Amino acid sequence: MPLLIVTPLVFLGGSFYSISMLPPIWQKITLFNPVVYLISGFRWSFFGTSDVPVGLSLLAIGVFTALCLAVIWWIFKTGWRIRS
Repeated sequence: MPLLIVTPLVFLGGSFYSISMLPPIWQKITLFNPVVYLISGFRWSFFGTSDVPVGLSLLAIGVFTALCLAVIWWIFKTGWRIRS
């Protein structure tokens, strides 16, 4: 799972480059990657500069975390794919 999902998200999330270097259409597409907000927050905490405003990064991280927790809650509530 990490190899197929997490690694591409990290590489495409601006960890090695600033997303401002991308063409405008790819900048918009990259903003759907949740890793962009994590990397932007780390970059701001270390260097004081970021690709995305810090408030938006915190909001996006909170929304993605809440979404993941809601999915986990639903899985435990319904018992999805749990064998008897």
